[in-house]
Amino acid sequence: METDNQQELAAHMEQILRIVGEDPCREGLIRTPVRVARAFAELTSGYDQDPIEVLNSAKFHEDYRQMVIVRDINFYSLCEHHLLPFYGRVHVAYIPDGQVTGLSKLARVVDIFAHRLQIQERLTKQIRQSIQQSLSPLGVMVVVEAQHMCMQMRGVQKQGSITTTSDFCGVFNQAKTREEFLALIKD
Repeated sequence: METDNQQELAAHMEQILRIVGEDPCREGLIRTPVRVARAFAELTSGYDQDPIEVLNSAKFHEDYRQMVIVRDINFYSLCEHHLLPFYGRVHVAYIPDGQVTGLSKLARVVDIFAHRLQIQERLTKQIRQSIQQSLSPLGVMVVVEAQHMCMQMRGVQKQGSITTTSDFCGVFNQAKTREEFLALIKD
């Protein structure tokens, strides 16, 4: 059952179909507005979730002060400029200072921020900030590698181009620590 917002979005989608010259009553398009509304609800479900709450739900005291890395976290998101997908992988590292979190929670944080209208730079920063805020580790580093359909399907149309962003704090400000992380995530 659709929410009021989904019903409103479906009605607008029906109008968009008309505007681009389609017949929303055509057999293949009859349910498209509802499917698009449901898809957008899923693709933007991150607004309804709190990443700090997720990290805190599996936070444990542990005397461990070495690098924790979760690499190759696949994600997809919608570019806020064109509402086209961008997708790729995220690598997260932190060095605990008495607090660790469940490893799956790091992937959940990626999904929460990815399931919002985004730009890659903000996504990278938000992931790093939430881990820092929740765990107060000695340092956090996040690297995001993504392909943007807005660059591949329209405009410059550069297939296969990859954008890489990073954000770090704490002990990752030291080049040696950053270099260790980067060496560990190389394919």
